[in-house]
Amino acid sequence: MKRLAPRALALALASVFTISASAHAATVPPRAQVSHLSQEDAAARAARVSNVAYTLDFTLTGKETFANTTTVSFDLSDASAPLTIDLDQATIKKLTVNGKDVPPEYNQWFVTLAPQNLKKGHNTVTVSFERKHSTNGEGLHRMVDPVDGRVYTYSHFEPAAAHQMFAVFDQPDLKATYQLTVTAPADWQVVSATRETKIDTAGESKRWTFPRTKKLSPYNFSMHAGPYKVWEDTSGKYPMRLFARQSVASQIKPAEWFRYTKAGLAFFDQYYGIPYQFQKYDQILVPDFLYGAMENSAAITFAERGFMYKAEMTAAQRQQLAGVIMHEMAHQWFGDLVTMKWWNGLWLNESFASFMGTLGTAEATEFKDAWQAFYSSGEAYAYEQDQKSTTHPIEVPVASTRNAFDNIDAITYSKGAATLMQLRHLLGADVFRKGVHNYLTKFAYKNATLDDFIGTLGKTAHRDLSQWTREWLYQPGVNTIAANYSCKGGKVDAFALGQSASKQFPTLREQRVQVASFRLNDGKLELLKNVPITYAGTNTAVKELVGSACPDLVYANYQNWGYAKVQLDQHSFETARSHMAAVSDPLLRTMLWHSLWDMVRDAKLPLNDFITVALNNAAHEKDYTLLGDILGKLTGSMHYLDEMGVSNAWTQQTRKALEDMAWNSALASKGDDNFQRRWFGAYLQLATSQPALERLASILDGKTAVDGLTINQDLRWQIISHLSRYNYPGSAELVKTEQERDKSDSGQAAALASTVVRPDPAVKTEWLATIADAKTKLPFSKVRTAMFSLYPAEQVALSEQSAVQRLAQLPVLDKTAGPVFMRAYAPSMIPTGCSATSVKRLSDAATTMTDLSAGTRRALVDKLEEDERCVAIKNALTIPQS
Repeated sequence: MKRLAPRALALALASVFTISASAHAATVPPRAQVSHLSQEDAAARAARVSNVAYTLDFTLTGKETFANTTTVSFDLSDASAPLTIDLDQATIKKLTVNGKDVPPEYNQWFVTLAPQNLKKGHNTVTVSFERKHSTNGEGLHRMVDPVDGRVYTYSHFEPAAAHQMFAVFDQPDLKATYQLTVTAPADWQVVSATRETKIDTAGESKRWTFPRTKKLSPYNFSMHAGPYKVWEDTSGKYPMRLFARQSVASQIKPAEWFRYTKAGLAFFDQYYGIPYQFQKYDQILVPDFLYGAMENSAAITFAERGFMYKAEMTAAQRQQLAGVIMHEMAHQWFGDLVTMKWWNGLWLNESFASFMGTLGTAEATEFKDAWQAFYSSGEAYAYEQDQKSTTHPIEVPVASTRNAFDNIDAITYSKGAATLMQLRHLLGADVFRKGVHNYLTKFAYKNATLDDFIGTLGKTAHRDLSQWTREWLYQPGVNTIAANYSCKGGKVDAFALGQSASKQFPTLREQRVQVASFRLNDGKLELLKNVPITYAGTNTAVKELVGSACPDLVYANYQNWGYAKVQLDQHSFETARSHMAAVSDPLLRTMLWHSLWDMVRDAKLPLNDFITVALNNAAHEKDYTLLGDILGKLTGSMHYLDEMGVSNAWTQQTRKALEDMAWNSALASKGDDNFQRRWFGAYLQLATSQPALERLASILDGKTAVDGLTINQDLRWQIISHLSRYNYPGSAELVKTEQERDKSDSGQAAALASTVVRPDPAVKTEWLATIADAKTKLPFSKVRTAMFSLYPAEQVALSEQSAVQRLAQLPVLDKTAGPVFMRAYAPSMIPTGCSATSVKRLSDAATTMTDLSAGTRRALVDKLEEDERCVAIKNALTIPQS
């Protein structure tokens, strides 16, 4: 039997259900009685259903439940088989099908409509029900503000959670229109995909009426309601609003939000060549959010924790804000206007938004180094992920809605974005943009596939992209490229670019990169020659570099055109290690730092050598973005040493040197708020000695000051948490006192994290039980905070006390707790120890626990491989280990 490519397989499945109505009825089995929707069942339903329109009437009281009446009208190609409508965990009060009241056939996941109640052609179904609000961030989430008791709700539907709020065909290829009416408390705001047309008084409530939307996939529709504070700005082409809870409003900087939003809308209008389609642009900061943000049509939600500050924003925080605004805005065209047909297309949505969000940030804001930041904060993680055995192709089949988020990771976001960047270089920027415009124009308000996108780009470029698609999108793994050259008489006499792949993922690819050579001259690294080249296969000659001066450093992916791991030749490595400050280009310097870090992770450069290089260079780094990257690697280096349990004279001296460097640099940066806060943040991470902890305690009580730095509430909590983490005397009392001072939900979360992180066996035991308790009354946001705080790197001994227990309960939790829970639990709670014992324990678990869900199984194998890597890094140390 010929094996179909994933996309071809999906199309083949879909075609089965469009042959004829009679064949369909005869061949489609009943839908499985499970909570998720399979791709096969979705394709069968989409083959029968069209022209969908929803009329939604909600009653919200602020209490734990809400009421809804959903009326869905649709055309049906045949009425010879049952049809299902998704609705999760509701109490149905009434079901009417084509004007006839019928008893609901309902399994708490979907309603089954009997053929005798349906008809070929136009149908109307009305479902009235009540349901509890969710508290895990999906569906219609409800949160009670601990500061003032106000209730806030918001919706979140990706990947397939709209049926937790109303009755719906919950799949992206059944686009529909939505007409919304909401009865809510009189002091509430209601926000959705369109702007309300009227608000009527209804007793002690108000009734909001919204016009019918344009066609949207269910996951792109949204509704948010609560006593939100509203800011408005009408200075741009489209009216903009910003919403946030009343108790946190003082932490929001609306002028910054509107500035970047206005700039982004102008940029994307021009880039896409298609005006923004949804009339108004609302952005809502919401609590307890599972992710960073969500691209709901015209009503984008953002996680509060990422965008609320109790001090002026640093440049890094402003850049993050601009970048996320741009990312979600890019989706309004690529994702909302044109939408994937099934969840295997989710990568293209996210990759494209990551690519376009970075491009928009670089070209429409002050952050011209956005691609450098993307490399450090996104692409570098994709390289790490892509070297694991659990990596996956960019394009992967998705069997059901349960699997939609199995592969949402750095491959999906960052490798995909980097791949699109190199495709842009391959085709040319103007051709790429024209192709995107053609795609969006052709498929506006429709669903499209990867083949549609690549086909449109190929047609625009007048070239066949099928081989490129096979190599880059259907094959996993990262290639390594290396410059192989020799010199004679001070000149290059031979130069080739070598490409290699791992045994597990052997695909070699074609790609366009720049190969640059450099020479040291009077303490500076000068560019000798830069050659654009398209390479393929194992060896590609670079004739243009033959005859040029023999270089001190060669970099085979200059300016990061391509997606590849760069292996430095020995002479280039020595130059980079010894003369990093001589590299004037911040992006090249960033990439060289990553090459060194790659060598550490590959156990080819001793971690202690890397730390020495960083100590020699970090204090002199003048690029703000790169400094954050270097300091992050230093913090990661110390976490490695903590988990290894390495403690000797060298580590003590090194810790002292790192503390001194961070502290002195924070003091020396007075007058430059960005650098000072970056250095003090590093000090907070690196301070572990008793004198350093005492200094932090002294800063907290006001006896010691960092001249120029304001110790705001966020910093106070960071200091307290750090003191608690290292069991500083009196830290438990500090947590309790600060919790009384700061009654905000962010303060309560910080107090929880500060408590859980304390190296106290009794605390660990208590919170382990709470985390594993399916009946806990704690909101999931608090349970997740506890997971992430429970076992920091240096608490290996405490982690070992429950390691066997946590691994043993993994299969049970995986079956009972659900994917939202496990996406947090598995990465944070599967135990590692950087030892032969922990590696064997994980290896045994990976061998025996073969029935885990795909996401949990992958997290387990990832933990095993990272533990093996940690042991290899430990073995490569060239210092005594005790």
